[in-house]
Amino acid sequence: MYAVIKTGGKQYRVTEGETLKVEKIVAEEGGSIDFDEVLLVTDGDNVKIGAPFLAGGKVSATVKSHGRGEKIKIVKFRRRKHSRKQMGHRQSYTEVQITGIAAD
Repeated sequence: MYAVIKTGGKQYRVTEGETLKVEKIVAEEGGSIDFDEVLLVTDGDNVKIGAPFLAGGKVSATVKSHGRGEKIKIVKFRRRKHSRKQMGHRQSYTEVQITGIAAD
């Protein structure tokens, strides 16, 4: 059984027991959260597709930790113009573990 959920502007294919990193969610570590924006739930041949979201679909998860990803360096360089700009970025994330998938 797996589901496709939408969070943080991205879509994720999740199964029960899976751990994944999503965009930062304001929640305490060890707490539980529910993803209500479920696009698809499938269990073998039984497939339920939402339009755009599945009514009654819910994916439960537990917050494992919060963190920040590796630094990404951005360099803008214009040759022969004596111009160079350098920046960096670290994206915040929340690590969650999927505990249940429900499709009513």
